[in-house]
Amino acid sequence: MTRELEEVSINAIRFLSVDAVEKARAGHPGAPMGAATMAYVLWDHFLKHNPRNPNWADRDRFVLSAGHASMLLYSLLHLTGYDLPLDELRRFRQWGSKTPGHPEHGETPGVESTTGPLGQGFANGVGMTIAERWLAEHYNRPGHEIIDHYTYAIVSDGDLQEGVASEAASLAGRHGLGKLIYLYDDNDIQIEGSTDLAFTEDVAARFRAYNWHVVGPVDGHDIAAVDAAIRDAQAEGERPSLIMCKTIIGYGSPGAGTAKVHGAPLGPENVQSAKEKLGWPLEPDFYIPDEVLDHLRKAVVRGEEAEKEWQGRLEAYAKAQPEEAARLRAELAGELPEGWEEAVKDLFPPGTDAIATRVACGKALNALATRVHALTGGSADLSPSTKTVIADFADFGSGEPCGHNIHFGVREHAMGAIANGMALHGGPIPYTATFLVFADYMRPPMRLAAMMKKRVIFVFSHDSIGMGEDGPTHQPVEQIMNLRAVPNMTVIRPADAAETAVAWRAALRNGNGPTALILTRQAVEQLDRTRCAPAEGLLRGGYVLWDSDKGQPEVILIGTGSETRVALAAGDTLAGEGVKVRVVALPSWEIFDQQPAKYRQSVLPDGVRARVAVEAGLRLGWEHYVGLNGAIVGLDRFGASGPGGELFKQYGITAENVATEARKLLKR
Repeated sequence: MTRELEEVSINAIRFLSVDAVEKARAGHPGAPMGAATMAYVLWDHFLKHNPRNPNWADRDRFVLSAGHASMLLYSLLHLTGYDLPLDELRRFRQWGSKTPGHPEHGETPGVESTTGPLGQGFANGVGMTIAERWLAEHYNRPGHEIIDHYTYAIVSDGDLQEGVASEAASLAGRHGLGKLIYLYDDNDIQIEGSTDLAFTEDVAARFRAYNWHVVGPVDGHDIAAVDAAIRDAQAEGERPSLIMCKTIIGYGSPGAGTAKVHGAPLGPENVQSAKEKLGWPLEPDFYIPDEVLDHLRKAVVRGEEAEKEWQGRLEAYAKAQPEEAARLRAELAGELPEGWEEAVKDLFPPGTDAIATRVACGKALNALATRVHALTGGSADLSPSTKTVIADFADFGSGEPCGHNIHFGVREHAMGAIANGMALHGGPIPYTATFLVFADYMRPPMRLAAMMKKRVIFVFSHDSIGMGEDGPTHQPVEQIMNLRAVPNMTVIRPADAAETAVAWRAALRNGNGPTALILTRQAVEQLDRTRCAPAEGLLRGGYVLWDSDKGQPEVILIGTGSETRVALAAGDTLAGEGVKVRVVALPSWEIFDQQPAKYRQSVLPDGVRARVAVEAGLRLGWEHYVGLNGAIVGLDRFGASGPGGELFKQYGITAENVATEARKLLKR
């Protein structure tokens, strides 16, 4: 391999990116042109991966946090032999292509994370590194280093300006994540112009303060300098590393070093000038010299050999540690152990005292952790309130190996994105916890978890005005409906302890997306299951909790969470007046809407138009179930400071008010 061949390979990466953006008439050519050298060095000199098996468990992870530079990644994937034909690069940003405008996990082989919203990939990488360490601590044995790989990323000026990156960097430094290596594409340009317009801090000093190992600045266009910097970072085992690579955005083009090349095609004349300057043929477009393809496709042979060698070590490990090997394989595949649901099936028998569903959640979590080893997570400094500590297990990063409890600190945004990274890596099943009102801080990573269809469990306690005295700043009103609005997000708001245990089962069963568990601060009485239907009905999203009489009801009352009992009490009142009443528990809209039409009709028959929904949150959206002629008892304003019980009365979230609304409907 000659220096000349390496330079030609780098230019192939540049001009595949340029040509794709030009053909699409949209995209970001500047970053791929500037970052091509560092990307080439990382992928060709260091990255342990197998293009023929993008899901190899012990591969290095690479995250393009600067997702707008997606053609840089697509060029690397094609050139190194992934299942991404050149025709897909020609179809960049087109309907149905495997080369969307920003990298999408699950759409393109080799894309480790959906990135584009800046800072998210940065935090995802921290989560991946935590997952790698967690698995290594739990499964590696002397002479059997089965889990041993790095997480790399290319991060941009914009990534480092985002608050989520600061949160994640701080936590990564706290835990000394030595296998985390980020290459910083320090090109001094963002959309509006020079980064000096808004970003002037000493980045190196900032990251050293986070307990990161900082390398450079180095010339990001110098192959030897980048190679030496990555070796320096690999030699640092106790701290994450930030390699500061000074680059020129749009390298080689007439607009190099300016914002003009950031987010628009160069234009035919500028493409021609760039190719002439860097000695690249003007025709054909998407040109790849044979020697470049031969050189970079050696990644296939290296990858297959590396995975084959690892498989041999895994077999030796399985002979020495058969139980651990079997469990490791299952966890990496996302499989749950046989009989795991038995841990919570009888956790809350009839007669259980009134407890908050957050307390019930904690009990269910601890019971499940004895069966589901992969459960790992924590809260944003709220575990005494959210009840999400797994007792009798160590803390991650406490000096004791094999911890299951992660202290995220007051970093909700990073917590969500780190959990996504853990789920993307595979192995642990991550959960997070905070108050529901702080879900707003976590919305970007929750949206991405749903987009990527990853099993992350978001636990939210203190779910309504029922939290009381802390007042409206801490009382969620619109948050539940906000979560329900996210496609592929399953939201579950259990009515009592028994439903909470079933909610955890539903969450763990959901391997196709995230689940949000919505829980009370205040104690709620266990529903009397001798008169009400079993809590197992939650697994269908909604179910007939109680009918006052046989036959079709005259009115249907629908409740979720703590208000399910409000609906039931209103039902008792109306039944006492001779009304045929049905009370429906509807803890999860998403699960219910996925049920067959026949089942949904059996719960909410079209012939019954008199319907009242009650929920201590935003009324908007309940029309989906009660129709335009139904009634909704809820909130269209913020709460207030005062005892929770008093607030329910003041805002009319009462059985009396539900019964009154039902009577009005029956008179129509």
